Amino acid sequence: MALTPLGEDSYPDPLIASGRSGAGLWRVLLLGLFLVGIAVGLALFSEHISPDLIMTFVGVLAVVGIFCLFGLAAGLFRFANGEERRTVSNAVVDSLPFGAVVADRDGKISYVNAHYGGFAGAMTNGVPVGVPRLFAGQSDASEAIYRLSRAAKDGRAAIEDIRIVGGLGGSQAHSNKAFWYRVGVRPLPESDEANKPLAIWSVEDITRDRDSNESAFRDLQRAIDYLDHSPAGFFSADAHGRIQYLNSTLTDWLGYDLAEFNSGQLSMSDIVRGDGATLLMGGRGDGEIRTEIIDIDLVRRNGTSLPVRLLHRAARLADGELGETRTLVLDKSNAPDNEEELRAAEVRFSRFFNDTPFAIATLDAEGRIIRTNAPFGRIFRWAGEEKSIEMEPLSGLIGEASRDRLGRAVSEALAHRSEIEPVDALLSIEGDHAVRLYLSASEMSAGSPEQINLYALDMTDQRKLEAQFAQSQKMQAVGQLAGGVAHDFNNLLTAIIGFSDLLLLKHKPGDPSFSELMQIKQNANRAAGLTRQLLAFSRRQTLRPQVLELPLIVDDLTVLLKRMIGEKNTLTVEHGRNIWPVRADVVQLEQVIINLVVNARDAMPKGGAITLRTSNVEQAETETMSFEGMVPADYVLIEVQDTGTGMSPEVIEKIFEPFFTTKELGKGTGLGLSTVYGIVKQTEGYIYPVSVMGVGTTFKIFLPRHVPDASEIASKVAAAAAPVRDLTGHERILLVEDEESVRAFSAQALRATGYEVFEADGGEEALEVLEDLEFKIDLMISDVVMPEMDGPSLLKQVRLTMPNLKVIFVSGYAEESVRRDIEDDLSVEFLPKPYSLDQINSKVKEVLQKLGKDEVH
Repeated sequence: MALTPLGEDSYPDPLIASGRSGAGLWRVLLLGLFLVGIAVGLALFSEHISPDLIMTFVGVLAVVGIFCLFGLAAGLFRFANGEERRTVSNAVVDSLPFGAVVADRDGKISYVNAHYGGFAGAMTNGVPVGVPRLFAGQSDASEAIYRLSRAAKDGRAAIEDIRIVGGLGGSQAHSNKAFWYRVGVRPLPESDEANKPLAIWSVEDITRDRDSNESAFRDLQRAIDYLDHSPAGFFSADAHGRIQYLNSTLTDWLGYDLAEFNSGQLSMSDIVRGDGATLLMGGRGDGEIRTEIIDIDLVRRNGTSLPVRLLHRAARLADGELGETRTLVLDKSNAPDNEEELRAAEVRFSRFFNDTPFAIATLDAEGRIIRTNAPFGRIFRWAGEEKSIEMEPLSGLIGEASRDRLGRAVSEALAHRSEIEPVDALLSIEGDHAVRLYLSASEMSAGSPEQINLYALDMTDQRKLEAQFAQSQKMQAVGQLAGGVAHDFNNLLTAIIGFSDLLLLKHKPGDPSFSELMQIKQNANRAAGLTRQLLAFSRRQTLRPQVLELPLIVDDLTVLLKRMIGEKNTLTVEHGRNIWPVRADVVQLEQVIINLVVNARDAMPKGGAITLRTSNVEQAETETMSFEGMVPADYVLIEVQDTGTGMSPEVIEKIFEPFFTTKELGKGTGLGLSTVYGIVKQTEGYIYPVSVMGVGTTFKIFLPRHVPDASEIASKVAAAAAPVRDLTGHERILLVEDEESVRAFSAQALRATGYEVFEADGGEEALEVLEDLEFKIDLMISDVVMPEMDGPSLLKQVRLTMPNLKVIFVSGYAEESVRRDIEDDLSVEFLPKPYSLDQINSKVKEVLQKLGKDEVH
């Protein structure tokens, strides 16, 4: 469809449109006179001018003429027609729905559109006046016009709304009416047609828009006033439960001052009791907006309850976020009875009342039971065959220890307190049955004795879980204590074993003191075995795991085990086919088997049969087992079965506790099974007892199946190298140990083999020694647990200046726990306490030789 061009009659003509046609004409005349003057000069003085110069001038004129022809054809020039052309930009300005004036910063007008002439006073003797002069006689506009004029001079944009009573023309018909004008100014970009910076002024009559806004505002104020003083309460909350609006009626009901209320000051939980806030903030999952009727209690400012009915709307937005809620509140405390609604409410209440998973009852002022729901008898273990529970005192159903707290809660409920602490109690019947009681005030009706609402939760299962958790915490606390004791003993044993080794270097086997020294060392080693048991229980023992074939380990122990169980007991060993390998500490695993077999022997005082079995258990089979806490996976199962007296459930619950024993005084320490438990757990396995009284007991140990990888196979080949026997050296070693006896032995042992040893009794002193040595050492040996600055903290400081320094950590705790503290720094070696003279020298030589190989590479 063709577009029809805009006709001249619909194109408003500007009042003023200054152009440059006059200036262009004068330039053309001056150029013509200049060329005529040159021609006359050439004619008069042609004899004195070179012909070449004349031909050059003529050629230049020809080139200029040809260029002008090409420029005219390309549109670079045009012939002036003596009339300013109408451009698109002019058309835009002329068709604006408000007055527009273009002027320079001094106020000289260069363009005025037709709409501006429609304002009274805009024309004087047929000549448009500037905007400041248009409003010059209006006192109400003086300040605004001054600010606009300053903005025009400064080249800034500004806009002002000006109110003038009677308007610009001072109309008699509207002498008392206020007229509004929006006046603005903004600078224009530079152009070729203007010699000075220009600005455009705009004047628009916005009286009608202002009148519409004021009318809408008055309507809104009336609507708010109606809502505030309606006979029903109203509130709105945002998606986070913050109250955005409360009407005056609801604030009066709740006891708040509307003048003091600010949006977001209150939250939903401040005015809605208990879980009601969560109920109101739910909304519908499908996003549908639906009005819900909810009977609930609001909380007054003084803490008392207000029964209300809510007409509540809440919906989720398209993105799933909860939108704002709208809630109408009806006061039910004075609501008239409606028979039909009351009957429907009773049906709903009856369903909720009897189908809940917890017990509900109403009590009178003396705490006697008036009415109960269906689950009440089950939770309180009241069969009801002998007599009815009605009018029975609630205090008679719970233990004596909680009756005083129940009495205080009843008193608070009668006082209509909104927040009452729940009462935890045990039932008075036999057995460990626990309940948690919640009490609240009931709305009293004429002639009804029901004054208190009671809600009871069955807490029996939760109490059992809490007891199990407390037991695990107790085990952990005892384990930490055992681990700490073992750590301190390891320091003492390190010194005893170490100095014994030093003395043995000076006393040969033929020396009279040799046997006494050997006795000291052997007893110290036995004490070290006891500390290993404590560390095994606390899971802080240093394990040296290796890949093991369980049938071979069990077979090697068979002779020893048969000797230990005696002649009146028999031992049978049964192995499954193709038993998978496991990764464990062989010494500790042997200790587990020995302890279990000894316990089995002691459980059969008249003799019996002990069976040792090994078998594979696949993951699919473990998924069908009911052992608590075991993760389904592939395991190797070790079973130790006896035909002894068995254990009761009470004994099974305590058998892994340290120092618990059923043996006679002096026949057991109570550390055997606790040590077994610690070793199995540290090996990432599981142990479970299965026992039947009078039949026997079976201990089942599940150890994770080990699957070797390529790197492990390669390390086995490398481990085949011959051990280092030359333990001498000359390197510089920094020894950091807070235990003086351990430090003295270690320093003496290293100096005896040729090393240059520097000592420090803690991390702070070690840093000072390093500074004195200008950080020139080959190896640092440090204890892990030290006061003020421990080993890992010292390591971090040393790594700042010596990132490649080799470090050996010594500790009485497990290497795994130390690794966690040093963030798996693989360049750190580990030496467990207690250690002997040979062990520390061998470890130092091994680390220094590895350092030498790394430097070569």
